[in-house]
Amino acid sequence: MNDQKHVGDIAKLWLAACISGILGALAMYLFHSLSNAVEWLFTGQIGSLVQGAKAIPPWARIVVPTTGGILAGLVLQWGEKWASGPHIDYIDAARDGNVVLNDRTNVVRTLSSMFSVGSGASIGREGPMVQLSAWFSSHLARLMPIGQEARNAVLVCGIAAGVASAYHAPVAGVVFVLELALGFFSRHAVAPVLISAVTASSLIFWMIEPMPLYIMPAHAPLTVTPAVLLTALFAGATSGLIGLSLLKLLERGKSGFGKIRAPWIRLGLGGLIVGLISVPVPDVWGNGYDVVSRVLNGGLAWNWVLAVLIAKVAATVSSNGSGAIGGIFTPTLFVGATTGYLMGTAICDLAGPAAGTDPVMMSIICMTAMLSAVTHAPLMAIVMVIEMTSQFQLVLPVMLASGAAYAVSTQFGAKPLYGNPIEHHA
Repeated sequence: MNDQKHVGDIAKLWLAACISGILGALAMYLFHSLSNAVEWLFTGQIGSLVQGAKAIPPWARIVVPTTGGILAGLVLQWGEKWASGPHIDYIDAARDGNVVLNDRTNVVRTLSSMFSVGSGASIGREGPMVQLSAWFSSHLARLMPIGQEARNAVLVCGIAAGVASAYHAPVAGVVFVLELALGFFSRHAVAPVLISAVTASSLIFWMIEPMPLYIMPAHAPLTVTPAVLLTALFAGATSGLIGLSLLKLLERGKSGFGKIRAPWIRLGLGGLIVGLISVPVPDVWGNGYDVVSRVLNGGLAWNWVLAVLIAKVAATVSSNGSGAIGGIFTPTLFVGATTGYLMGTAICDLAGPAAGTDPVMMSIICMTAMLSAVTHAPLMAIVMVIEMTSQFQLVLPVMLASGAAYAVSTQFGAKPLYGNPIEHHA
């Protein structure tokens, strides 16, 4: 009898995990559609915020992010009066074994993020997608006739499904929850988390986008030489220092904007700064996907890459500091990709073929290293970037760079941003 009950409990949990994966894919599609609707209202374009920025006159590049920031701030300001209780972050909830997330604050934050992301704020749309997925699964966990431990697993499944669907990286979704959300290897959660991540990713691949997040031209097989490993080690250590500096800049941005109490003024000012930067450099709009895609296809002038990198960091510090609700994963990948491209260009100019690498390869290595330095999750960073680019031949240098970046970042006392690198807290 006990064996039958045990099998029944497992079946219920696996069913819940499958439903959680469906909800994760739905969350991704829903937020993507909402932010696209805002983008269309502001620019008449859908899909690429950078192309939308380039399609409108310079004065409109200032007006759109400013207006979007004001609207996002008003949603937060008015929402504070309607929402009761504090916002509960899904990472904290998973670690505490709490499956009850605040419904009203999740609605408010999703709507606010919709305006920020859709109007060109220099943040990622993936963070709100994961938050929405976790929120959906928190309701599922409470509805299912399962025990408390299984309910906690369902919430974790929602997080994994959100990461898997948002980044087209199912394995990274699993590693994310084990390394960051749980902080340990939880045996009872592994199977349902795998089911949830696979379900979410399969739906995204079948119904929305059947390709990896970043499409790259074919590369010749990499020969892992001592020079390649030494270059990766140098890139990782350098990325650790740059990641540490990025974290400090983001903290200073938050501290500076924190002096402005009214959310609509604070977010409006952040949008205004992004708009002013985008007049000469429209590529700063959005999460950085367009530029990273171009970098990973190579052939860019180093001075253009450097200019966009500086502008993007300034725009991200402004958006993040002002309190715009969104992710920092993709902007971090942007910094890593462009920094790596510049580093690779310099190394190739100095060492030539003896370096055993090229700017595009260095971009991938530094994307991983930068993500590792900022999140303090080296395993997740390795798996995520390899999955997003399908460059499995770079596993060894990527692993070395990720470890070096993590060691340098933690050695100098850097703390991962707010304890949850995907979702920024207003």
